[in-house]
Formats: sequence, structure tokens, C-alpha cells
Amino acid sequence: MMFMFENRITIEDRPILEEYLGGFNYGTSGLSFTSLFMWRNVNYFSWEIIGDYLCIAGLSHLEIETKEPFLFPPLTRTGSYDPESLSATIKEAKRIFESKGYKFSIRLMPFQMMEILESALPGQLKFFDDRPNYDYVYRKRDLILLKGREYHSKKNHLNYFLNNYQFEYITLTSDMAEQAMHFIREFNERKKNLSEHEIALLKMEEVAMSDVFDNLEKVGYLSAAILINSKIEALCIGGQLNRKTVTVHIEKANINYRGLYQLINNEFCKHVAPHIKYINREEDMGIPGLRKAKLSYKPCKLVECHIAIFKEDL
Repeated sequence: MMFMFENRITIEDRPILEEYLGGFNYGTSGLSFTSLFMWRNVNYFSWEIIGDYLCIAGLSHLEIETKEPFLFPPLTRTGSYDPESLSATIKEAKRIFESKGYKFSIRLMPFQMMEILESALPGQLKFFDDRPNYDYVYRKRDLILLKGREYHSKKNHLNYFLNNYQFEYITLTSDMAEQAMHFIREFNERKKNLSEHEIALLKMEEVAMSDVFDNLEKVGYLSAAILINSKIEALCIGGQLNRKTVTVHIEKANINYRGLYQLINNEFCKHVAPHIKYINREEDMGIPGLRKAKLSYKPCKLVECHIAIFKEDL
């Protein structure tokens, strides 16, 4: 697979990318610098400014059979879209895809952009619901307090941990990269009975993580770890999505400690900045166990994602 556009996702380009990523309230976890950097090599992300908009292309791994590249919705730096110039940008991006022998699709498109795309290309696109890529959003307060009957079992697990173990909550830094990778490798070795697809995803994630741990401060990650007997037994990596929302990209805990998952989630939420109101815990990728786990924390909303394909290409 090749990179679709000229530019890669680099730390040096963070200011220009963030100008566009922050130019409009997209609300989807994938449209943040911390997410794009984390998955840049796994998903072959590349970008180019075409006309008035920033275009980012990548490769989806959710469909096992076909590895099809896609375009994120073009990003604006001004907070608004002009139908005519947006149409020109999308048509040029489509031409680039097709010149390289690929079908063109726009993915990870937030709900509020469907109307914008429809007015740029009236009647030309067909929209598809993309449920595996819906983001789960929670009130930070709910995740800290765990109040009420629906959180009863979470609270029980958390209390069990607090009553039985001593721990230290720390900010994970890049000089702990080696310890963090050791934890990730041990974590993956404990995973049994996974499908080939899930094993492949874990391996890709492992590669991505080593890079992330080395660049925690430079990229601006929000990172934490739980130490038990001075050893990392849980960690969490997040990033700022918008003024009031933090995304949790990675959360892992040693399942041999009952309640440790509940603890890292709870402690991370307690330690993010006071003005943060929401926690976006990303998508479930259509994995049943993950969907069940994400729903069990009672999201206050799901961020819908859609796919757009030109009708002429169907």
C-alpha cells in the first residue's frame, strides 16, 4: 500500500494540522493530532492542502478482506465551508485516488458534515451509516462518581481493588518508554483465543505504541500509569479533542488485579484538567465484547460516523 498524498504526519507539522483540525467542531476522535500521530504508520496517513481545505487520506483495517484507502472529510481552517470550493477539493481528491487505481470514499465523517457535503455535491453522494466507528462519549463526572444502580458493579470492582492493593498513580513520561513497552508485551501475551484479525490489530498497535511512548511530551499526550510494587500494571494514553473533551486512545490493565481497569479509568478522569467535561472513549470497531464494555459505562452520547460514496461508483 502506498501513501496517497505527499506529506506524512510529523511532529513538525503539528501546528498546521492542528489549525485545520481545530477549525471546526468535528467531534470525532480520529480527527485529532494525537490520534493521527499514534496510527500514522499503521493506517498510512498522509495529507495535502487541496484548494481551501486540508485533505487527509488513510487506510482502514476494519474490513478484513479489502484494504481500501479512504479520505477523511476535508478540513477547514475557518470554521465554515463554501459549497463550490469544497466540491472542487473533493473532485480533485477523487481524481488523485483514481489516478492511483483506487476507489474513492469519504469515511469517519461526523453527522453534521453530511449536509455540508450534500450542498457541495447535491444528489451525487450516497451516505452509509458506519456503526463500528461511532465514538462513545461520557460525562467525566459520571466516570468519577460511579453513582447509581447502573454503576453498581463498577463501584464494587473499584472498591475491591482499593481495599486489597496499594498503588501509585503517576504521569507516564517518555523516559519510562521501555517499562511501558514491557507492560504492553506482557499484556498481549496474556491474550488468548483471539481471532487472527484481532491478533493482527494488536501487533499493529504494539508497533504504534513504542513510537507514542518515545514522544509523549512532544505530541502532547495525556498519559498515566498505575504502579503496583513499583511496576507498571495499567496505563492510559489520551489526547485533547476539543476545549471540553479529552479522548482516551489506549487503556490497558493487568486483569489479574480485580478492579484495576475501573481504577485506571477512575483515576485518569480525576486527574484531567477541571474544565474538561467529557471523555471520548473512541469506537468499538464492531467487536461485540468491546461494544458491551463501552455501553456498560453508560455513554451520554454516541458520535455518529458516516461513509460517503459517489453514486456513479456504486
